[in-house]
Amino acid sequence: MGGTTMEGTKRQRRGDTRQRIQDVALDLFAEQGYEKTSLREIAERLDVTKAALYYHFKTKEEILVSIFEDLTRPMDELIEWGKAQPHTLQTKQEVLRRYSEALAGAAPLFRFMQENQATIRELSIGNQFKDRMLQMRDIIRDPDASLTDQVRCVSALFTMHAGMFVLQEVEGNPEEKREAVLEVAIDLVTQAHSGEGTS
Repeated sequence: MGGTTMEGTKRQRRGDTRQRIQDVALDLFAEQGYEKTSLREIAERLDVTKAALYYHFKTKEEILVSIFEDLTRPMDELIEWGKAQPHTLQTKQEVLRRYSEALAGAAPLFRFMQENQATIRELSIGNQFKDRMLQMRDIIRDPDASLTDQVRCVSALFTMHAGMFVLQEVEGNPEEKREAVLEVAIDLVTQAHSGEGTS
């Protein structure tokens, strides 16, 4: 039994180290930009050897891709869930609620993406993110709705993204700000459905 616990502890430590590398790398990427950050600097900030860092990640891009995959996993799960639901107002409202929570969990990544747009476009994660956004758009938007109502639905997604950045500078409780952004996004989707007689 003791062997299993020790193995679990080793795995836990490895997971913690990976997480620490991701956190430190994301901090450095945000502070000085992705291009100007080296693996050596990440290792120094972690107070580990470059070889220890290499055990987990061989390149900066590997670190960034792993951060992206970990932080966007809830979005992938949400997209799968949303595709399996009926295309109703209730589904869209629930998608927005869940998306709001997923965005809150991925806030550091979104800040990085906002500040390093040129880098993101060059890396594979740029296309992956664009693909996710198109899938979210297709869940939220009804292609048979009027153009105005389609714009309202797509604007709900942009409202949530913009809210993450614009409200960073606004004083107040982060949860209250998140709820305010969500309320506006839900209002847009609800308004898009009001002409269809959907309740």
